[in-house]
Formats: sequence, structure tokens, C-alpha cells
Amino acid sequence: MSVIEDRRTAAVAAAALLLVTITGTMSNNIINVPLRRVAADFDEPIAYAVLCVSAFTLMLAISLPLTGWLGDRFGRKRILVAALALMCMAQVAAALAPSLPFLIVMRALQGLGCSAIPPLVMGILMIAYPDSRGRLMGAWAAANGVGQAIGPPVGGVLADAFGWRSVFALVAALSFLALTVIQATVPPIEPREAPFHVAGAVLLTSGAGFLLLGATLLSQPSVPLWLDGVLAVVGLVLLAGFLKVSHGNPRALIPLRLAAEVRFFRSCFAAFAQMFLLGTSLVAIPLVLTGPMGLSYSTAGALFFVLPVVMAVTAPLVGRLAERGSPRTVLRAGLTLMVVSAGLTALVVASETPPVAAVVGCLVLVGGAMAMVQTPAATGATRSPAGAHGAALGLFNLTRFAGMTAGAAWVGLLTPLGAQPVMFAGAALIAAIGLAISFVGASPRAEVPAPARR
Repeated sequence: MSVIEDRRTAAVAAAALLLVTITGTMSNNIINVPLRRVAADFDEPIAYAVLCVSAFTLMLAISLPLTGWLGDRFGRKRILVAALALMCMAQVAAALAPSLPFLIVMRALQGLGCSAIPPLVMGILMIAYPDSRGRLMGAWAAANGVGQAIGPPVGGVLADAFGWRSVFALVAALSFLALTVIQATVPPIEPREAPFHVAGAVLLTSGAGFLLLGATLLSQPSVPLWLDGVLAVVGLVLLAGFLKVSHGNPRALIPLRLAAEVRFFRSCFAAFAQMFLLGTSLVAIPLVLTGPMGLSYSTAGALFFVLPVVMAVTAPLVGRLAERGSPRTVLRAGLTLMVVSAGLTALVVASETPPVAAVVGCLVLVGGAMAMVQTPAATGATRSPAGAHGAALGLFNLTRFAGMTAGAAWVGLLTPLGAQPVMFAGAALIAAIGLAISFVGASPRAEVPAPARR
């Protein structure tokens, strides 16, 4: 059931919100494939062009709690539409970029606009479709999988056919389409009082930024390890400062008692574990496919495509299962399967030349396991008391992106050692910790299965 009375309008609005999710996720990685061409066109080194990727990701991650708060304070639909307008302008400007520094700045602005999408789309779906939350969280998870799946191949095809600037034109068109439909179909969501503490906001965003930057630079051999450590320590100190100034503060950006509530905490850690495995797989599996297995880049890309496709196909089914039963039970099953699938992958990649069928089988298991975690984790976060706060939903999504960054950094740290089995063993350990945490606390009444609708 939806607060939008007309069923067709409700369906169109939900489709537009899911299109936004696909567009935002795709915008993150659509430039990855043609990066070398971008560097060549501007006569700059590829290492400099990589900032087009990291500028987007870092700005996206650190802005998530703030854009979630803006949605509460000024209205979730209003801020989402404004963010999409910013996305459109930054995408068009990127398509016309006269220099690489200008393009990097535009990618940072795209990340800022995109940071509003995860918390605000989740929040709007929660309010506009209260009786279909499980199903729509499954569809939201599937949309994330679709964006992750199609971003790199679409970017490669467009760059080959029309040049790399065309990838930004496509995202601009999709953003404008979604903006138009959302403006016409999604009902206004009234703003509400949302406390804001300047010092806490600065400490949270800068702490997360330093920590994620340190993790990102782990994969750069030109950056000394001690600098990564310094950045990580500074980030942790700033986050500790955020906790200190927020404790007992009525104007705290995120009420700590809600963030520490067991359902929200276990959802956040489960999402971190799921994205840690995804980040590990995104980097490590292609290295195995093109290294020990000796496959071409196109063949490796086609095989790896199995993982996000399985995630996207499985997520809606998981959403229905979580809606009919207990999301917590589904979450535990998914985390268990993550432990098993990551462990099996560690065994498979330990072989000198892993069999193609075994690797594909691992990708299927990993994709299904992650879908079984992503959907109930998102459902748990939105159903928790913290889920009513946009900044808390931003924190949930910040945790997700931190997991992916940590997984990629873990692979970067171990790649010089050729320790692929250890990479997936580490992901299995993180999933096992998430499984243990899922048993903490009692199941709330909201997780009791609702009567089936006739």
C-alpha cells in the first residue's frame, strides 16, 4: 500500500526513485573504463586521471549524513530534486570539461549531488510506501546491483562509439528524466525539526574523509605506508571527537542513542561486511581472471558480470522473503552464505590455475549471499528508530561505502604479496563477525511476520 492514492502514479513514482538509484550507482563507476582515454586527451598521467574516480567517491561518502539531514530539515523530495539538478549541471559541465582539474572538480560536485540519493530515496520509500517496505528495499538493492553491473560496460561502449564525454551526457539525461518524473509524481514530504551541531558535523565529515582517504591511498604504491597510517589515525581522532561532542548533546547531528541501538548497529555492520566482500571481489576477482587464468579483458569482464547480475536478480526475491518472514533470519542466512562463499572462493583462487566453472560458481554464490544481506540490512535500518532520521540513513550508507573502500584497500595491501586466498579469508572473517553481531539483542515486534495480504 502507498500514500499515493492512484496506483499507476504510485508505480511510476517508485520506478523513478529506483531509476535515480541506478543512475547514482552507475555515475560512480561509468568513467572507470575510459580513464586512459581521458588521461590521453588531456595529456596527463593516468595516476592523475584516477582522481576523477576518487574525488567522486570521497565527496559522496563524506556528504551522506549531511544530505540526509538536509532532507529532514527542508523536505526529502525538495532536496532530492535539487541534488538531481546539481547532478545534471555537473554532468553537462563534465562533458564540456576544458581541462582535467576542471573535470575532477565536476566529479566532486557529482559526488555531492549523488550523496543525497541513497538516504533520501530510502527515506521517501519508507514514508510513501509504508506497507511495502520489504519489497521496495529489495527493489532498491536490485537497483544498486543493476547500477554496479551496467556502469563499466556502458561507459566502455559509449566511449568507443562517441567518446568519453558522452558518458556524462547520458547520466545528465537520466538525471533530468528522473527529476522530471519525481517532481510530477512523488508527493511533498514535509520537513521537520532536525537538530544540527556545527562542530559535530565538521568532525564527522572530516574524520570520515581522512579515514577513507587513508584507506584509498593504501592501493597506491607511490604513497608511503606511514602517510596512510597518519591519515587513518587523524580520521579516528576526529571521529572520536565527534562522539565526544555528540554525547548527551540535544542538537547532535545523529542522536548517539539511536545510532547505538542494536537493530541499527547490526544493520550497519552487516552492510559494511557485505560491501567489504563486494569491494574485495570487484578488485581481486578480475586480477585472478586476467592473471593466473590468463583470460582477455573482455572475457574477464563478461564473466565478472555474473556477480552483479545475480545480486540484481536475487534482491527482489529476498525482499519478498524478508517481507513475508523475518528480515533478521534472512540476514543471518545471508551472512552465513557470505562466510561459506568467501571461504570457498579463497580455496578456489588458491589454485595455480583456477577452473573457470569454479570461479563462476563462486561469483554466483557471492552475488546471492550479498543480496541476502543487503536487502534485510536496509530494511532493518529503515525500521529502526534511527531510520526516521535522514542523517542516520546517511550514516548507514556511509558505512556501506566505507566497507567497499576497506575491501578494495585490503586487496591493494595484499596484492604485492600475491595473497589472493587471504583476501577472501579476510572477507569471510568480517562476515563471520557480522553474523555473530546479528545474534545480539532481541527481535523487535516489527520483525514479526505481517499477515499475508489477500
